[in-house]
Amino acid sequence: MNLSRPPILAAIVARSTNHVIGRDGELPWRLRSDLQHFKRVTLGKPCLMGRKTWESLPFPLPGRPNLVLTRDAEYQAKGAEVFTDLHAMVGRGAELAGSLDVDEVMIIGGAQIYKSLMPWIGRIYETEVDVVIEGDAYFPELTAKTWVSHDETQHSAGKGDDHAFKTRRLDRRLSESSS
Repeated sequence: MNLSRPPILAAIVARSTNHVIGRDGELPWRLRSDLQHFKRVTLGKPCLMGRKTWESLPFPLPGRPNLVLTRDAEYQAKGAEVFTDLHAMVGRGAELAGSLDVDEVMIIGGAQIYKSLMPWIGRIYETEVDVVIEGDAYFPELTAKTWVSHDETQHSAGKGDDHAFKTRRLDRRLSESSS
């Protein structure tokens, strides 16, 4: 491994302005342009996800190791490694990142995985979809005290996009200043 430090645990998420990320086990919008962004960011990197996220995919994500967390020790996921322990899945993701010589392990959902791993996530690739929508899965609210925003880009709704959106990269602040 040529990396001088361990890989960063990074989340990638598309959320509405009211923090909805899912409804009835699916994305509540179609954003072709954001799916292309998702592919660019995650390609070649280990992708960690929960069982429901895995089952929402039409097929294993190509060009990326797929790691799936479930409570069911008998669960089978063709094209993915299955884990019943969150820490074991993250450890395997870091091991794979090292062998692939990439600097990030990607968390791709869902809500429970994001919430469980939030204290250890160092980077977030966030797509904010310009819509207020009803849903049943939410992404946690982030604060400027903890996160610093970079590379914010506004995108108009293009062909295959239900809504306009903006993308940004957020990095966890190394230290929080006291007030």
